[in-house]
Amino acid sequence: MWRTIGLCAASVLGGAILAIVLTQGPPRSSLFAQQTKQRPPSAGAPGAARPPRTQAGRGLAGQGGDDVLNELTPEERVSVNVYETVNTSVVNITTKGSGADALSLLDMPAEGTGSGSVLDSKGHILTNHHVIEDANEITVTLFNGQTFDAKLIGEDATNDIAVIKIEAPTDMLYPVSFGDSTRLRVGQRVFAIGNPFGLDRTLTTGVVSSLDRVLPSRNKRTVKSIIQIDAAINPGNSGGPLLDSHARLIGMNVAIYSRTGQSAGIGFAIPVATISRIVPQLISAGRIVRPETGIIAVSQSEIGLRVAQIAPGGPAEKAGLRGPTVTRKRRGPILYEAIDRSTADIIVAVDGDPTLTVDEFLSAIEAKRPGDEVTLTVIRQGKEAHLALRLAEAEKER
Repeated sequence: MWRTIGLCAASVLGGAILAIVLTQGPPRSSLFAQQTKQRPPSAGAPGAARPPRTQAGRGLAGQGGDDVLNELTPEERVSVNVYETVNTSVVNITTKGSGADALSLLDMPAEGTGSGSVLDSKGHILTNHHVIEDANEITVTLFNGQTFDAKLIGEDATNDIAVIKIEAPTDMLYPVSFGDSTRLRVGQRVFAIGNPFGLDRTLTTGVVSSLDRVLPSRNKRTVKSIIQIDAAINPGNSGGPLLDSHARLIGMNVAIYSRTGQSAGIGFAIPVATISRIVPQLISAGRIVRPETGIIAVSQSEIGLRVAQIAPGGPAEKAGLRGPTVTRKRRGPILYEAIDRSTADIIVAVDGDPTLTVDEFLSAIEAKRPGDEVTLTVIRQGKEAHLALRLAEAEKER
């Protein structure tokens, strides 16, 4: 685990039980450059075999082609195009030995099923961490009913993101195209595809209800920039794609707001901007390479974070950050340490942005990479000071 901070703060969505339901990105990046593959013929087209586990592969060509298309409204054409473009990219994930608990403050159904999106022709699959957490076996079923054993490539519990991989023929893999979640607007039309209740590649539609929501994470952190939607999300949808009207991935469905464990019209998705930052590290290193400040612990104060402990020889000490003053004193035969916390620096900003809570501080640091330099604004003995701190690489999380 990243040992930068010993104190964590959780942000709780108040007043209701949140239920995680098993339900799954930025302009297309070079990482997934091989996504331009022609889709397979519709199941009803001449010479095409219908996918054995679903009728989802049937396209307009199998139902009258242009005649049917001409009868649709513009809105219906968009929906049909999104589904026919992306449904072959969506997979069904089943697990054994899973005791998943995605976001610890949410009521998570222990189902062992979920959804995922094909990332590339090498067989990398994007899904939620909670879908495959603690799984002894992971099985992926493609659009054509073919099933493959999958192995875990990397996972990030904090952001509930995981990458698994299957060894499947490239002609069975149809990667999703990435969109840009930073350009989303409330009211924008969105589409979700997943496997709710085991019903393969089901499409639901809705709009972006709100942006920049915050969800509590399993490790007492918070997941930020969450997309709120009203498209129906149910058990089995976790890890499935959230799409814009151009059939581009803009998020990964992760949770619902519910008292029953079923859709109540409020769902949440991890934005693709977060996914595109995390996934390349998971594929290349199998983990998130987090930056290290060398600050072991802090305590909350009214104006910021008071430094409680600094790692000897770490980045914080090298930057000149000060912790409490410790002096040894004797009282009779007893030797003890006196700690003067008033001498410790109070961190109030990172690169000029206020950081009044541990979560704000961690989020500011984790947006950087090892080797980056940040400027800490601290209050020292009542006066403001600025310290340049060069981030190191954190030890591998356990």
